[in-house]
Amino acid sequence: MAVKIRLRRMGAKKNPFYRIVVADSRYPRDGRFIEEIGSYDPMQEPSVVKVDPEKVKKWVANGAQPTDTVKALFKKHGVL
Repeated sequence: MAVKIRLRRMGAKKNPFYRIVVADSRYPRDGRFIEEIGSYDPMQEPSVVKVDPEKVKKWVANGAQPTDTVKALFKKHGVL
């Protein structure tokens, strides 16, 4: 089972809001997930990222791979 840390899109049309979740890579983007570890709101200025760093470190230590977008968000906010 390949586990990924990725964004799950929420919000209305043209008003996106994302939750950062841990999910099996075979599940759909907005489908089932294992655990929610944070959120990302790109519509605010500046964009807001809220993450639980302890959960991120736990999942990365267990082998979860962040997607490129999530990895960039984590680096920008000093989580990884």
